[in-house]
Amino acid sequence: MYGIIDCDNCYVSCERVFRPDLKDKPVVVLSNNDGCVVARSNEAKRMGIKAGTPFYQLEEQFPNQKIAVFSSNYELYGEMTGRVVDIIRKAVPAYFRYSIDECFVYLDGMEHLNLKQWGEQLHKTILKGVGMPVSIGLAPNKTLAKVASHFAKRYRGYRHCCIIDSDEKRIKALKLFPVEDVWGIGRRYAARLQDMGILTAYDFAAHRLDWVRATFRNIVIERTWRELNGEDCVPNEELANKKSICTSRSFNGMISDFTDLRTHVANYAARCAEKLRQQQTTASIVAVFIHTNAFREDLPQYYNFQEQRLTMPTSSTTTIVETATEILHKMYQKGYRYKKAGVIVMGISPSSPLQPDLFDYNAEQFEKMKRLDAVIDRINKVNGSETIVLGSQQYTRRVNKDQAAIEQECKQVRPKIEADVFANAIKHDFRSKNPTTRWSDIIRLK
Repeated sequence: MYGIIDCDNCYVSCERVFRPDLKDKPVVVLSNNDGCVVARSNEAKRMGIKAGTPFYQLEEQFPNQKIAVFSSNYELYGEMTGRVVDIIRKAVPAYFRYSIDECFVYLDGMEHLNLKQWGEQLHKTILKGVGMPVSIGLAPNKTLAKVASHFAKRYRGYRHCCIIDSDEKRIKALKLFPVEDVWGIGRRYAARLQDMGILTAYDFAAHRLDWVRATFRNIVIERTWRELNGEDCVPNEELANKKSICTSRSFNGMISDFTDLRTHVANYAARCAEKLRQQQTTASIVAVFIHTNAFREDLPQYYNFQEQRLTMPTSSTTTIVETATEILHKMYQKGYRYKKAGVIVMGISPSSPLQPDLFDYNAEQFEKMKRLDAVIDRINKVNGSETIVLGSQQYTRRVNKDQAAIEQECKQVRPKIEADVFANAIKHDFRSKNPTTRWSDIIRLK
């Protein structure tokens, strides 16, 4: 048996843990730079707020409605969901974290238990320990577990845990499940199936395998069909780490200055290096892309993507940031206003054993950089992200002064500036605090 444990309205639930006054009230979480709605509470969904709604349209579409709004706070969400996974890890023989709010579990050796009761109890444990509600789907394969999770999330009668453990339950569930919501069937294939009159998962599963092969010629679609019919054939992805890692973000406005662009790219590269170390891997290729705003047809357009192979695979923040900066120097063009940039690391392999370069390898320097990264990761984990960063990751801003002080400062050769961090480089007017990771944000009880 497999299971999938999904945090209900994950971002909203994380915010509500520290704001219990928002229970049963409409809450939305916005995307980067407070652009559009990416997460909604059930109350917000019932109001008619759609995912992807631009923030500035909320007041127009829902006048005189009290809606709690939060900026995305991924540091908080990662910490809270990590605590959920810690509880799951202790309750199952094996698990695989599928996304920030979903976790597959493998229940081999637990056949003697009443899994329905076990799932209900696990929900209570997570809710009591972390304050996060979860929905649990159990089934003989991953695709059917996703189907079961759908019903556990939407129908209270399941008490947060739905199990598909018989052919009768499987058929009943598939007849009620829209084909466009089936895991493994994307938007394009869903539209194609609907044009053929296939509206539910059962309609698709009822076709013959040779028809599926002849019609789609796609191994993923065939695996999905097999799993809907009870087979277990989706490979266990936890046996392989990511083949590439990308960190990118749209800017708050547009950027033309190279120094500002370089600072963003340095932060993206540093985040890629951190992710490599978290999964104990290294990368042999670093790539950078930049582009202007395609929606501004009145402005000149530019896009570029370049990559560079490293002499030796690494997860060092310093090396990856330096390489990304070198690439940016090559591709940067003056006269354009850039809207987005990103860094991709590829050629990912385990960090041990590591094949060093024959001519360009300094064992002492390698160990020193490895220890440095470990210390920085530890300090940032204990005291909050960006407690320690590279100098190239720091943004600069002028110190707030009155007009006379500003005029005096402008006469100086080097105006006084203050360093700022990446978390403050994007618009987040409704950002919550981080009481789980920052000492300065700890909640004080009166």
